Amino acid sequence: MPRTRGFTLIEALVALVILAIVAVLAYRGTASLTRGEAQLASESARWQALDRVFVRLEADMRQAIPRAARHGQAVEAAWSAMPIDTDGNTGLVFSRAGPEFALEPGVAGQRVGYRLRAGVLELVYWPQLDNVDAPPSVFALLPDIRGFRVAALTSDNRWTERWPLRAGDDIPRAVRVELTLEDGTSIERWFALR
Repeated sequence: MPRTRGFTLIEALVALVILAIVAVLAYRGTASLTRGEAQLASESARWQALDRVFVRLEADMRQAIPRAARHGQAVEAAWSAMPIDTDGNTGLVFSRAGPEFALEPGVAGQRVGYRLRAGVLELVYWPQLDNVDAPPSVFALLPDIRGFRVAALTSDNRWTERWPLRAGDDIPRAVRVELTLEDGTSIERWFALR
């Protein structure tokens, strides 16, 4: 009677070891792909957030108006940019056309500002241009920022970190904005204003 031959115990164990090795390699490959996808999604979200900040900044700047703000007898320049800390980060405040969500018609405009506080880029809104007694509304735009610097282009084509340089300067010709991220990456955008 012919004998049917099956697997020996050694052959079955070798097959199981090979299958286990293939399963471990497949798991590592899948885990690596998953980590890579999560990292790409995180980087994509980061760059989209940066893009949204620059779009908002540009939209606000393009609506800038050459209208100074009054506080009692004091007058603030229509556009003001200057270093506000020892690292040279800029405090930017300017007048822009009416509020984004005007509830009443005929609003003359509002003051808008951008600043860096404790590693967070903030957007600051004052509800109106003149004689504002209420504190401004502050919105966190972007965390993990190391630097926020703004330079203004003068009428004689010089870049300056302070604006206005002299009485009568209302809005600069162009603005250069540099954001430095916490990892040292520096992003620079230029905006022509007039």
